[in-house]
Amino acid sequence: MLIRNLHSFKVSYEEAARIQRELAGQISLSPFLSGYRYVGGADVSYSKKENTLFAAVVVQEYPSGRQVFWRAEKGTATFPYIPGLLSFREVPLLLRVFEDIPVTPDVILCDGQGLAHPRGFGLACHIGLLLDVPSIGCAKSRLVGEYEEPGEARGCSSPLTYKDSVVGAVVRTRDKVKPVFVSPGHRVDVETAVRVVLETCRGYRLPEPTRIAHLLSQKAKRGM
Repeated sequence: MLIRNLHSFKVSYEEAARIQRELAGQISLSPFLSGYRYVGGADVSYSKKENTLFAAVVVQEYPSGRQVFWRAEKGTATFPYIPGLLSFREVPLLLRVFEDIPVTPDVILCDGQGLAHPRGFGLACHIGLLLDVPSIGCAKSRLVGEYEEPGEARGCSSPLTYKDSVVGAVVRTRDKVKPVFVSPGHRVDVETAVRVVLETCRGYRLPEPTRIAHLLSQKAKRGM
C-alpha cells in the first residue's frame, strides 16, 4: 500500500500534539456511499516486560468473511506510552505491516479511537489519513465524550458527544453485552461507521477484522 509521508514520528510530546491538531483539519467526514469488498482490521499488543509491540493486520473479504491477508510484526516502541498520543507509539509498526498488503482495503477498522479523541485525531484518523483509505475506530472503552446508555438489543446506539459535537456512537453489537465506542477515522461519517461495525460483527462483541487481528497480535506476543 502507498503510505503518505505527512510527518516524522521522531518528535517530542509537544510536537506530537501539535501534529495531531494540525492533521485533524484534514479529516473528511463524508459518507462512505459505495459498497465494500475488502475490510482491514488493525490491532497492537504490548509486552509488559519489555518495550516491545506486536502489530497485526488482517484483511477479510465480505460478505464471505474469507481472510485474504494476515500478518503480525514485532518491533520496539520508540515513543512513550502517553494517553491521547498512542498512535505515535503504534502507527509506525502498523505501517510496516500495511505496506506489504497485496490488496488495498476498502475500509479499515482500528481497535482504538477515531474522532472521539481530545484533539479529534485518534488512531483510526491517523491510519486513515496516512493511507488515504476510509477508516473507523471501534474501541472497547470511552476516551472522551458523554452519552446515554443505548438499548439492550443488538443494533441499539446512542450519540457520543464531546464539546457540543457528535464525535461517534455507543453501539450495542450483541444483546445485553457491553457496547463499543465507534467513531469515524477518515472518509466516513458516524452513520456509516456504525453500519460497517454492525455488519462486520458476527456473533462477537467486536468486528471480526479487529477481533482476529487482536488474536494474531496476542499469538505473536506469546511466541516472543
